[in-house]
Amino acid sequence: DLQGRARVPLIVGADLEPGLGRLEGGLFSHYMLDAGGATVLPSAMAIAATGREEDAYDAARIIALEGRAAGIHINFAPTVDVSNNPANPVINTRSFGENPERVGRLSEGFVRGTQDAGMLATAKHFPGHGDTDVDSHVGFPVISASRARLDSVELVPFRAAIRAGAALVMTGHFALPAIDESSVPATLSPKILTTLLRDSLHFVGTTITDAMTMEGIGEGYTTEQSSVLAVKAGANILLKTRDPSRAIDGVVAAVQRGEITRARIDSAARRVLALKARSGLAVSRFVSLSALRDIVGTPEHRATAVSIAQRAVTLIRDTDKLVPLRRDGRVLVVQYAPETEIRAGRILGVALRTGRAPVGRTGDGAAGVAKQSSSASPATIVTRLTPGATADLLASVGRLADSSDVVVIAAYVRRVEGEGRFAIPQRIAAWMDSVALRRSVIVVALGNPYLIRQIPHADGYLVTYGVSDALERAAARVLLGQAPVTGKIPVSLPGFFRVGDGHTR
Repeated sequence: DLQGRARVPLIVGADLEPGLGRLEGGLFSHYMLDAGGATVLPSAMAIAATGREEDAYDAARIIALEGRAAGIHINFAPTVDVSNNPANPVINTRSFGENPERVGRLSEGFVRGTQDAGMLATAKHFPGHGDTDVDSHVGFPVISASRARLDSVELVPFRAAIRAGAALVMTGHFALPAIDESSVPATLSPKILTTLLRDSLHFVGTTITDAMTMEGIGEGYTTEQSSVLAVKAGANILLKTRDPSRAIDGVVAAVQRGEITRARIDSAARRVLALKARSGLAVSRFVSLSALRDIVGTPEHRATAVSIAQRAVTLIRDTDKLVPLRRDGRVLVVQYAPETEIRAGRILGVALRTGRAPVGRTGDGAAGVAKQSSSASPATIVTRLTPGATADLLASVGRLADSSDVVVIAAYVRRVEGEGRFAIPQRIAAWMDSVALRRSVIVVALGNPYLIRQIPHADGYLVTYGVSDALERAAARVLLGQAPVTGKIPVSLPGFFRVGDGHTR
């Protein structure tokens, strides 16, 4: 409808990091809005854990095919930030890992997969949002890296993405004093957007800001001020300003008073028109709803997502060879998840209780079940905890743990932009660790891979790098001995694990 109203064809961009079905990846009231049947791909870090760089290409290609079928031309991905700070509340599993060269290769594959399938890729968040413990959605991070460190770490994946032909680069809302001593957000800095990105890295594509509503850019600037400064710095597209009319009026007024030249506006507009031409909008601006049904969520796409998810699961620790679970033991499954994670645990809990891991209707559902596993426990109890769990409830679950041979703690803890919930509340984590001191405990981290810091005495530690049906099913199959575990973790945590760690079963 909007394309039919537009005099010039509209170019549509969306953040499809986990795929067109990203609602299952969770941003709003998780799982209360269904993903609509689109394929949900594992996170970037899960892709990195498989050890197969072709998985980045295949995942990106699927995302692009499904996105284009729905009328989307630009994917605000990949996240090419290097994950070199375990305390980062916003990047985390969105990153391909902490090795700059490997992140670069995976980013390059993701860009090629995206653009080979007809969608435009965006490398973000320039010049690198990995080394911060502040979420730029709610605060203003300052990254203290030196220029030498930037050249050898943060900028490596951006060079790779640019080399692969990424159509866009998205700017980050954080200060980088080593490049711009004024400590303004990178989005508003000509030294970062023009001197560094254009002149040093030789990027010739389109620059787009991160959302201008984020506190990393919104605090201390009016809509007009931030919009004008971003354009002057070198941004070609302003994403999600607080008030589009005020932003436009502010830029027009700056042109009229000579603060911004008309040539600067023409140059930015020309780059956007070039994107539209590259997207094929001049030939066709509409999509076929009937064809969409043949492309989105196909059995082949879902099977690829399941395959990547299974290879991603990583067994970091297994002190007493608890994985796979033994058939002759009593097992308590404690599922920890926020109240909004309505669907969390529906696959894992049933699988461990019945000894049957769902195989899915087309690679990503729960209609089918596997055969009874020899590792299934005949006496498995499943219980659930939320952040509001009372002391009485914890004591009651603790008694169940004390009468069990093995306790599986499945923690659904993922980073959610702007919410800062990427850890277990300390009082509950302390209770979990106290259980680990007296019983055999396997922690399954469905989301944040650094949770072992909070439960350091766990005998087993299994990581999936995300929350989705495919990843939950993959973890269940590993625990039941129905699938091998081969993943290798692409990040490190001093005292707990190193890059490349991972037991094979």
